[in-house]
Amino acid sequence: MTLVHRPVLPSVSPGYLHKLIPEELPEKAEDWKCIMKDIERVIMPGMTHWQSPNFHAFYPAPTSYPSIIGEMISAAFGTVGFSWICSPACTELEVIMMDWLGRFLGLPETFLRSSGGTGGGVIQGAASEAILIAVLTAREQKVQKLMRKYPELTESEIRGKLVAYSSDQSNSAIEKAGILAAVPMRLIPADKDNQLTGQLLQSAIDEDLLNGKFPVICIATFGTTGTCSFDKVHEIGPICNENDIWLHIDAAYAGAALCCPEYRPLMTGIEWANSFNFNLHKWMMVNFDCCAMWFKNSHAVIDAFTVNRIYLDHKHQGASDRAPDYRHWTINLGRRFRSIKVWIVLRTLGAEKLRAHIRGQTGLAEMFENMVRSDERFEIVCKRTLGLVCFRLKGECSLTKTLLDQITARKQLFMIHATFDDKLMIRFVICGHNPNEKDMLFAWNEVKTQADILFSVKEVTENLNNKCAISTQDFVDKQRQFSSCVGDIQQKLEKVK
Repeated sequence: MTLVHRPVLPSVSPGYLHKLIPEELPEKAEDWKCIMKDIERVIMPGMTHWQSPNFHAFYPAPTSYPSIIGEMISAAFGTVGFSWICSPACTELEVIMMDWLGRFLGLPETFLRSSGGTGGGVIQGAASEAILIAVLTAREQKVQKLMRKYPELTESEIRGKLVAYSSDQSNSAIEKAGILAAVPMRLIPADKDNQLTGQLLQSAIDEDLLNGKFPVICIATFGTTGTCSFDKVHEIGPICNENDIWLHIDAAYAGAALCCPEYRPLMTGIEWANSFNFNLHKWMMVNFDCCAMWFKNSHAVIDAFTVNRIYLDHKHQGASDRAPDYRHWTINLGRRFRSIKVWIVLRTLGAEKLRAHIRGQTGLAEMFENMVRSDERFEIVCKRTLGLVCFRLKGECSLTKTLLDQITARKQLFMIHATFDDKLMIRFVICGHNPNEKDMLFAWNEVKTQADILFSVKEVTENLNNKCAISTQDFVDKQRQFSSCVGDIQQKLEKVK
């Protein structure tokens, strides 16, 4: 059975796998054919198929054959590339790939290693790691500055006054980073367009400064999870610069669209950022996990994370900016050879095909949006951005919730809900492996058919309720007539007596 014909959601209950797999490992080796049969028997029934063209939830995570080959080669090499000497090819290919990507996206030259400055890129596992690393780097840099500026304060007193900022529309990973870094993350309510503006940030900073707090970092978002909105970094950047606040931009999904010149105006102000990340595994045909992250000043992250041991030393360390020890740029010491799959994908597909891939998916989103607009029962909640369409049924939010529940229960289409302007809506994102126009027609037919059923049931229910209401009223009238007759009879009986 091909992927498109499989239900996108599984039909299992929590704990299903524990009933199918023995509690202990086998004493003797099992036949490979038997194991492969169990992939279908045991694993496939519990799979949510992210590569299905009918998967439209969260954000895309498509793989590609070149990426799979790259992953296999990386696994075969078994490299643990925490320093240059561990595998020079692993380190230097990553430096080159990050510069390739930076130029492909049109990033400021100051982010590139080849610029001759202090900038540079690194591959992290996911945006969550990149965001946490940005917060930790900014925190340590700020603490050192404040200890010099306020020698009368202890380090613990300074750390207790730190504060960070982001929008309440930002990804949950940002709030989690604040928890892990022990820096309270102030989530500022976004404006009516779900954007963090300079004015909103400035008000929060002013309030915290009056209360003796020390602002550390602001994390802006290019492409929020709920509505794919873009914070106004061209306003936020100068404010961060004036207040010595680290500015990080999380562009996990939308950052890939920078490769298309027509989408770069969405990300105005990127030159103000101290660090920037986007996920290649969301829209660049590289399989999970693979997040690109750049620093304007890579010395900041190196200073924050450097821990030296004699067994980690080698004679070439620090010899060249083109051969960094990436163990100083990440949380983990051990690092996989991720850059090889990036290299293979970029060479196999080329810039032209990658741009066409992104443009094609935004075109599919526009197609689906037009189909939604053609049905008067539906409304587009907010402006479509890139591959995300946010729509709902007109009327009470309960209608939209019921519709999504019906669709999810059928397991033919997977979408999730969100809210905008106090309205419950459905998020439809172009995902999966090579979706096409037929998939959009299938998705819309599923949505429309379930809406037809919902409104048919609603109409029948209302009619029954109306009939019940009429019957009840008739009953009340008859009861009154009966009571009146009984009263008349009782009065005549009294006269006879």
